[in-house]
Amino acid sequence: MLSVLSRLIDVAMVALGAAIAAAVHSGKAVWLDDMQSVSLAFDVLLVVVFFPALGIYRSWRGKPLYDLLCRVAGGWAMVEVTGVLISFSLHRADSLSRLWLVYWALATIVLLIVTKMIVYSILRGLRREGFNQRAVAIVGGAPYGRFLIQQMRSRPEAGFSPVVVFDEDGTINPYEDPDAADAIEGVPVERDYGRMIQLVRQRAIRELWLALPISKEKEIHRIVMDLRNDFVNIRFIPDVRSLTLFNQPMVELLGVPAINLAASPITDLHVLPKRIFDRLFALAALTALAPLMLVIAVLVKLSSPGPVFFRQKRKGIDGNEFEIYKFRSMKVHKEEAGRLTQATRRDPRITAVGAFLRRTSLDELPQFINVLRGEMSVVGPRPHALEHDDIYKDLVKGYMHRYRIKPGITGWAQINGYRGETDRIEKMMGRVKLDLYYMQHWTFWLDIKIVVLTLWKGFVGSNAY
Repeated sequence: MLSVLSRLIDVAMVALGAAIAAAVHSGKAVWLDDMQSVSLAFDVLLVVVFFPALGIYRSWRGKPLYDLLCRVAGGWAMVEVTGVLISFSLHRADSLSRLWLVYWALATIVLLIVTKMIVYSILRGLRREGFNQRAVAIVGGAPYGRFLIQQMRSRPEAGFSPVVVFDEDGTINPYEDPDAADAIEGVPVERDYGRMIQLVRQRAIRELWLALPISKEKEIHRIVMDLRNDFVNIRFIPDVRSLTLFNQPMVELLGVPAINLAASPITDLHVLPKRIFDRLFALAALTALAPLMLVIAVLVKLSSPGPVFFRQKRKGIDGNEFEIYKFRSMKVHKEEAGRLTQATRRDPRITAVGAFLRRTSLDELPQFINVLRGEMSVVGPRPHALEHDDIYKDLVKGYMHRYRIKPGITGWAQINGYRGETDRIEKMMGRVKLDLYYMQHWTFWLDIKIVVLTLWKGFVGSNAY
């Protein structure tokens, strides 16, 4: 029913877009002329053919809105291009106003996207209030069954409601997990296979999630065969959390599903706004802070003999090395080969000017040059000295995974208090944990939040010295 309604709405929006385009083109409300009406009829037919093929009318319950909108935009572009080509092939293109076609294309895509967003939001709201729910039976025991139940309840707008957990193999040990003996998170546990099949049929359960290991092929095949005539959506949701070291999602590679065990969690397409923001923000920061940086450069030069900038090799994205820039805050000195001594509180190597710069993080300002050059990002995991990488890569789980994205001037760890010296491994573990959290939950708006919090809290920290 909802699919039919969606088709009718889309056809209505295409027709309304054509009428709006005609009104804008002529400057007044008018009926479509003969060629415009023929073109509209062709495009409506193409929408009826193309949109279902693109999966636009399938259930988008629990799926991202942007994917739906991208399909709609792409589908309408295909319809428009195909319609124009048909007009050319029939030698009728000269009878159509090109300006009207442009107005029609723009008006319709806006109408289609707006209506999809409205319908999507209304359905989410209804599901959040307990309407339009789909009952879900889970085949599998704790703790993965508990995880799936928690996921459903944490996103009520998706409209999935857990009603029973089937645990035929007795994977739920009542002695180890007494709370899960009869129910998991308030959802009853069933251990009789026949009773489970009966429940699915009697209660008209239309979602059966198989939270089983891949090795359970026989059990999966039995369930699929027993319910093949019952119109139940059977979904295989294997517990791959133990395989994916950093909880990476399933991706499509050459048309087949794949799991990224070790790969960048942020795709090139999604990271495009981040790249644009980085370059614009760095350019604006360097322009606005140029007078301050000039003053700092003079003070650094006067504080002790040596260069204005401290330059050091660091690892960037995918381990590519680059030279990071900072204002020099220490007296020029030599380190033993392969050894790097971190700055400590009241370190005699730090100059008076350098102490102020480090405490206020003003020594980090030249890193906007690295951002402008594309070596760093405004927000991301902080890069460490190569010597520290060699130490911590085998001591801290996930340490090197931080380099799957560009390092940043500030980050989630920094605004949560992890700045300055890492004199204990626990500090580095805490920093890495927050960095990995940032990578797993990255959005462009999270970057903006971190920048705002960095500016709000200031760059001064008790651990910066």
